[in-house]
Amino acid sequence: MGQPVAGNPSQFMMERSFAAAGLDWRYLTLEVAPEDLAAAVAGMKAMGFRGGNFTIPHKVAVIPYLTRLTEAAELMGAVNCIYAEEDGFVGENTDGKGFVSALKEVIDPAEKKIVLLGAGGAARAIAVELGLNKAASIEVVNRDASRGRALAELLSERVGIESKWTPWNGTHGLAEDTDIVINGTSIGLCDGSAMVPVDPSTFRESMVVADVIFNPPQTLFLQAAEEAGCQTIDGLGMLVNQGVIGFKIWTGVDPDPTVMREALEEYLGI
Repeated sequence: MGQPVAGNPSQFMMERSFAAAGLDWRYLTLEVAPEDLAAAVAGMKAMGFRGGNFTIPHKVAVIPYLTRLTEAAELMGAVNCIYAEEDGFVGENTDGKGFVSALKEVIDPAEKKIVLLGAGGAARAIAVELGLNKAASIEVVNRDASRGRALAELLSERVGIESKWTPWNGTHGLAEDTDIVINGTSIGLCDGSAMVPVDPSTFRESMVVADVIFNPPQTLFLQAAEEAGCQTIDGLGMLVNQGVIGFKIWTGVDPDPTVMREALEEYLGI
């Protein structure tokens, strides 16, 4: 549920995965206005929905209509996935979990020094999950001081890891001892010509560089990192792993991530 939701690939990916798993299930894309959110959640309960995903502008607004939140969702203050319990719905956030699952296929974030570009909803979810997975430190690079400081303070005070906010003024240079660099902004979404303002000369071969952008999956940010010899992770991995987590939560069945990725690539024409 969200507004707008046109062009969202989740239904195509999920229904392909249901079919591959032999499940006669449906995943619906529903445009719901903010003033209708309470009625929509009540309708989900009345009709026996097993759960669902929420996107902008409902990730925070849906919380009052849920019976409880998971630890991660409570720390993030946002929900993108819900699942049914006996007396209502539980709020979860799979944004960060999906990203960390994709990251762990390449590198374990435990004890790593991380630079996170951005402090919006996706970046906040990723930061919390990285903290829960025992990252050594997270440097939050963000233009907005209040949002950047708030995320750094949350990580330090409630998640218990070393964190600081760095103002993003102009082109950001990366410290040489950085292990993981993450673009958690929307820069590059549906715009192959957009470059995250990072100095590409500060990439090092030892760095793992990840982008949350899934369309196009090969962003200029990742291209610059690859040219510097970095190992890279595109945003499709995060989206696939979000789907894997939600699928398992709702159905109790492990889906085939290969089916999910192939469905996304077909939908996006890549």
